[in-house]
Amino acid sequence: MKSYRYLFVVGVLALAACATYTSSTGAPTPTAGGGGAMSTAAPKPDPRVGLRGGRVDSTGKVFLARAAEASWNLTLLSNTPASEKFVGVTNSDLAFTGNYAIQGNYNGYQVWDISTPSRPTLKAFNLCPASQSDVSVYKNLLFVSSESNSGRLDCGTQGVRDTVSKDRLRGIRIFDATDISHPTYVTSVQTCRGSHTHTVVTDPKDNANVYVYVSGSAGVRSPTELPGCSNTALDKDPNSAHFRIEVIKVPLAHPEQAAIVSSPRIFSDLAAPPTHGEAADELAEMAAARKAGAFVAVFGTQEFVLPPQFVNPMLDSIVKARKGTGAPTKADSAAFRAYLPTLVHIMTGGNAGGKPSGPDQCHDITVYPAIGLAGGACGGYGLLLDIRDVAHPVRIAAVADSNFSYWHSATFNNDGTKILFSDEWGGGGAPKCRATDKMEWGADAIFSLVDRKLTFKSYYKMPAAQTKFENCVAHNGSLIPIPGRDVMAQAWYQGGISVFDWTDAAHPKEIAFFDRGPIDSTHMAAGGSWSAYWYNGVIVSSEIARGLDVFALTPSGLISQNEIDAAKTVRFDQLNVQDQPRFVWPASFALARAYLDQLERSNGLASGKIATARTALAGAERTSGQARHDALSQLATRLRKNADGAADKPKAHMLATAVGDLAKGQP
Repeated sequence: MKSYRYLFVVGVLALAACATYTSSTGAPTPTAGGGGAMSTAAPKPDPRVGLRGGRVDSTGKVFLARAAEASWNLTLLSNTPASEKFVGVTNSDLAFTGNYAIQGNYNGYQVWDISTPSRPTLKAFNLCPASQSDVSVYKNLLFVSSESNSGRLDCGTQGVRDTVSKDRLRGIRIFDATDISHPTYVTSVQTCRGSHTHTVVTDPKDNANVYVYVSGSAGVRSPTELPGCSNTALDKDPNSAHFRIEVIKVPLAHPEQAAIVSSPRIFSDLAAPPTHGEAADELAEMAAARKAGAFVAVFGTQEFVLPPQFVNPMLDSIVKARKGTGAPTKADSAAFRAYLPTLVHIMTGGNAGGKPSGPDQCHDITVYPAIGLAGGACGGYGLLLDIRDVAHPVRIAAVADSNFSYWHSATFNNDGTKILFSDEWGGGGAPKCRATDKMEWGADAIFSLVDRKLTFKSYYKMPAAQTKFENCVAHNGSLIPIPGRDVMAQAWYQGGISVFDWTDAAHPKEIAFFDRGPIDSTHMAAGGSWSAYWYNGVIVSSEIARGLDVFALTPSGLISQNEIDAAKTVRFDQLNVQDQPRFVWPASFALARAYLDQLERSNGLASGKIATARTALAGAERTSGQARHDALSQLATRLRKNADGAADKPKAHMLATAVGDLAKGQP
């Protein structure tokens, strides 16, 4: 999910909106270079570097050329272009229910049946424009974010022209999706700064309600449009709409009664974070742009050249305001330059004229109800929140980093001992994976989490250099339920998808990838993977310009087939990645063999004992009933004894427990 800077710079400035091409279904190009099927070494040279660009038009017909593709340990099962009313409009985030992937889009959302991953089919859609249409589901309810000033309560496509309007919707839309083919509107909850993203939060102690944390990063609405909205600095107005999130309580029996129940000020007293400024390439480009007379706006600590699609209408409005005719004059240009700082302040919310401080809003919040914690990715800081009282989250830790530009999203590992934050340097619309860009910028930061304290361990960044025409930076991803390991699939916009292992928090390692060439090899055109999430056996990616991608992990020397099979045993009826569930693996032969594979890979158990265990497992699997129970019980007893002398005692005990649980499940 993008920062508001992306919305303004890429959305309002017509970059994302101009991503008018999608890709038709096609098999991935075989990876060139080394790296056999069971190799543990990444292919060299990296086949992602220098890929041919290309795109297709809105009918699926190839335009110019199809982009080249490179993959390693991932197989593209399908690529499905957007349906007619969504072609050429930014695809955004994903949520899942049953056999369906719900894909947000700046024009609304689409529902895809992915029960056959190689052939997704369109089940339903709702044309309801509103950036950025972040989506979530809970039981029969569907939630959709709206932040732009053009969003309408009636889902009309004509937008809202008035500065203050009763027709505008900025907040959360709620639909009844009992019939997924025909979701019906229930209600909307209006918020002062709209909803850039939101997080559905389940309370283990409250079965009657579900909660929604709303992160709004736009400017504050007029109190004439929504009473109670104050754009005044917090030190002057304790009811300011700045420095807070909104918590919506949704009664499941009466969702039409959904309402804001609290506005926690989780950002109070944070100092202005350190920043790293611009890279050398950006400084040179900005200097050249200024010399050429371009209009340059500053968003936070970053500068952006404003494109003609945005500048020209603004200049025309200045001409009309002075009741002039003809082309804009030098005086008109000077007036626009002078007004730019104020315009940016209005569009991004700023800090309402207060003193320099830390963030006054979150970009995204990931909650982990099983451990009572949440990770807030909040612009200049990464926050750790106590959510045991769901309606009143409390900040318990905050970290800043001069290598980070915009803390964007968070992911916990399964046992809650680590947390990963991503940095959306450049707002998602800029090329931040070039060979000249630092690997610490636009990356992930991995922290250990012990006694509710965060300790930095390392950075991870997709390692393949991308071109200056490919928007690329860390974006949305999720854990893959490989037992005994912390493995994540992550989107990097036009950097593609990277799957990496961060079990060793100090030394994360890429273990699979997929990438396409740029949308256009001659100039910047927004595209790439917005989100890459594991769901019930596959990785589903929302491709900004090319539709919906579905991938399968393939076995290698870094991921065994048994590990993949064990991951597939973890199933969910619904999934919102930002409401992070705890993985629980059912007893299976695949689970036991996955642990054996890991012990063999790490030399964590003597090779002879591993071979004996494999033979015993195979023999037990060929039997049934009491004979299987006895064989597995005997093996579990032997493995428990072996574990005490193993080089990797924790993993060896996991193996013994897995076999013991498998024995218990036999009649």
